[in-house]
Amino acid sequence: MNFINFSEQTTDAIDKPFDSNNVKQGNPKQQVWNHFLGDNDRVKSGMWDCTAGVFVGPMNNQIEFCHILEGEARIDTADGQSRTVKAGDAFVMDNGLQPVWHIEKYIKKHYVICAVD
Repeated sequence: MNFINFSEQTTDAIDKPFDSNNVKQGNPKQQVWNHFLGDNDRVKSGMWDCTAGVFVGPMNNQIEFCHILEGEARIDTADGQSRTVKAGDAFVMDNGLQPVWHIEKYIKKHYVICAVD
């Protein structure tokens, strides 16, 4: 069993290229810092950041909890809803959701991703 305090981690950033089919506008760049991988990588937690752009962030076979640390984004969903999330906001994206992220400048978040069958 582990107790992971993110502030005590020295995890290096990993550049994570977007699937070009998911990028709708711009040239967004994303990085992740994986602080915890458990249950054979079915549970992941860490930090993520991204530069300006518009992209689909599909929730295929996973559920994600997010807590925004810096910046802001507009997230559109297929049911016609649009939400703006900013530093301090926390939310969950359910399995099957196909959110479209609109980032004007920059955003950074903590995340917890759980794989679902």
